[in-house]
Amino acid sequence: MIEPSKLNIFFHPHDRLRVTVGDDRSYPTVKPVWASPIKFPGQYLALLDAKEQEIATVKDPRDLPPASLEAVKAELKRRYLTATILSVDKAKVEFGATYWHVTTERGEKDFVTQSLQENAQWMGERHLLLIDVDGNRFEIPNIDDLDLHSRELLDSIV
Repeated sequence: MIEPSKLNIFFHPHDRLRVTVGDDRSYPTVKPVWASPIKFPGQYLALLDAKEQEIATVKDPRDLPPASLEAVKAELKRRYLTATILSVDKAKVEFGATYWHVTTERGEKDFVTQSLQENAQWMGERHLLLIDVDGNRFEIPNIDDLDLHSRELLDSIV
């Protein structure tokens, strides 16, 4: 692992994330990804180059210099869409795929999940995370806050 303080992560141009490692080397394109987002949320941030090769892994991103941390947060927010589900309007299982029509804080959304054993993760006793086929994340912070129809649909599927 590279010492986080030696990483300078920034946007240049304004939409491309770059990283410089000390005075040693620079990468014109960097992609931050969580190495184990379910098991270790907020830890083990991998920085990948344009060929998806690992540049560095940072155990705790809060150890990055403040400007680098802000750049990483902005890119992760763009990369990992997370919407909060307010209601489950329809849900149907066909051939191992689940088709969802939900209302989120961003409006109505249709999405598909494969294999709910892998893509429906309980983050707590009542906190559910769904990951669609495109890698987008949909969360229900507390299923008890959903209306009766939504809870019944979830109970029949998850």
